[in-house]
Amino acid sequence: MLSYLLRRLAGSLPVLLAVSIFVFGFVHALPGDPARLQAGPEASPAEIEAIRADMGLDGPIWSQYLRWAGHTVQGQLGVSTKTRQPVAQVIGERFWPTMWLTLVSMVWSTVLGVGLGVFSALRRGSAADQASMVVAISGVSFPSFWLGLLLIDLFSVQLGWLPTGGYGTWQHYVMPSFTLGIGVAAVMARFTRSAFVEVAREDFVRTARMKGLSRSVVAWKHTLRNALIPVITLTGLQFGFLLGGAIVVETVFSWPGLGRLLVDSVSFRDYPVIQAEIMLFSVEFLLINLGVDLLYAAANPEIRLS
Repeated sequence: MLSYLLRRLAGSLPVLLAVSIFVFGFVHALPGDPARLQAGPEASPAEIEAIRADMGLDGPIWSQYLRWAGHTVQGQLGVSTKTRQPVAQVIGERFWPTMWLTLVSMVWSTVLGVGLGVFSALRRGSAADQASMVVAISGVSFPSFWLGLLLIDLFSVQLGWLPTGGYGTWQHYVMPSFTLGIGVAAVMARFTRSAFVEVAREDFVRTARMKGLSRSVVAWKHTLRNALIPVITLTGLQFGFLLGGAIVVETVFSWPGLGRLLVDSVSFRDYPVIQAEIMLFSVEFLLINLGVDLLYAAANPEIRLS
């Protein structure tokens, strides 16, 4: 297992290198001059050039990349051009609000989605099955920004039950978590139902029924265990989707997380923060994929990681 982990981590290095090159090039291709934004409209060309040199933007693009990549490998993420604080500190202050929101959304949406998918599969073709899938399709159809504004208008403005935004108490999690997780729950429900129905048609499931095993044993021990393998893959992908989708939700609900920080940083052309955040998201995706592979063995011991 240790050798497998080391091989996977080593194989991730070229991916991170390619992502770093793409991110650096994309960020520096954004329109606007961060040195001019920081200097202000009344600054002279000489002052702007001095600020550009101080920000390390006066050299060729390849030398800027090498300098940035070298500092990043050493754990030196630079200083935010907006707040003048270390980038690690700026991101660290926003990391846990986003992570807790993502985890809460992922937990309830996965439990609800898998449960609804199994419920529909066991009642395939019934009115309950059709109603469950209608609910699932509806959950995918709502744009997150529109759903968030609708929830704010209903539960905050009209009823006054929940705060419109902010972070701190469990009430602050309700609307952002629902907005972020409802689409994931819908996708999980549809995918779980499809996987469960497909596995239920396999020969080993029919054999289990012919042996006289009860319906519940066949469903939970044989069918669900094997149906969970593709569901685990989807869970990892959806977790990454939630991290990306948090950008819109955090903006709507004024959530002090990484998503809102990224939006603000792009507006100010805060290159160090933008680059560090996107690289952080990339590392998280790679770790999620690695975790998914390890969960395969837990879901089905017959699978051997080579």
